[in-house]
Amino acid sequence: MARLAGRRALFAVPVLLVVTFGVFAIAAASPFDPVKAYAGTAALGADQQTLDRLRENLGVDRPFAARWWHWLTSALTGDLGHSSVMRQPVAQVIGERLVWSALLCAVAFAAAVLVGTVLGVLAARRPGSLVDRTVTSLAYTLEAAPVFWIALLAIWLFALQWDVLPAGGLTDTGSEQVTPGQVTSHLALPAGVLAVSQLPWFTLYVRQGVGDALAEDPVRGARARGLSEGTVLLGHALRSGLLPVLTLIGSRVPELITGALLVESVFSWPGIAAATVEAATAVDFPLLAALTTLATAAVLAGNLLADLLYGLFDPRVKLSDM
Repeated sequence: MARLAGRRALFAVPVLLVVTFGVFAIAAASPFDPVKAYAGTAALGADQQTLDRLRENLGVDRPFAARWWHWLTSALTGDLGHSSVMRQPVAQVIGERLVWSALLCAVAFAAAVLVGTVLGVLAARRPGSLVDRTVTSLAYTLEAAPVFWIALLAIWLFALQWDVLPAGGLTDTGSEQVTPGQVTSHLALPAGVLAVSQLPWFTLYVRQGVGDALAEDPVRGARARGLSEGTVLLGHALRSGLLPVLTLIGSRVPELITGALLVESVFSWPGIAAATVEAATAVDFPLLAALTTLATAAVLAGNLLADLLYGLFDPRVKLSDM
């Protein structure tokens, strides 16, 4: 396990280097002007000399390769730079927002896996039944629905029509403290929407895996020995049918991050979504590079986690061969 993690860590180094270099190259080719984004409306009446001086102070007058190298060498020492759009150190921007994004993604991912497993097992238990057709149709419908559309629909239904959940934010309006109760109530809608966006994949994978496992000889043998249907389903078919889901965990991380950005924007959740959008539109090189590196590292970590889980739960797979 340690050897696999070490190899993946070594592989991650050139990937992160290429990704960060690409971020600076794409940002440099962007039509957005970081100086005008930083100055705002004041840039409309400023002369060219003032703009050039501001460009020099922000460090955007140098070639993008020089800016990338400066950011990279500083990041290796723990200095991620200063965000021009947030007017804060990049480390502080990420530190204040990452915990809320991590909470949103963790709750949504756990709910999607749990509910998807239950629905997949119910559908696979009797293929072609009303439950199977209903669950499968619902999964395909949700798979095609854009996450922002689901979010707007959830706000209209739960916040505007039924008035049972807040429409957005982290705490109640006018509240001066962040309490667990307020966070829980405000987290329910965005986490639920994000979970629903991930739910179809887990449901369909579990349904297919458990359905195939029920037709295998070991499961038939368990039924022939007189074991109860619950024992056969949960003790034999489910264990074998969940193996493909382990590989799905890593592949869903990029979609989870993308979905979280959209959900945070719709629900005004104080995560890294707003920082990412502002960093991209304002061509905030240090913040944009740090957030992209963080997202890339999360994807690589998700793939590593999926491989480790697969090696631990499948006796046919050896971690030393991966």
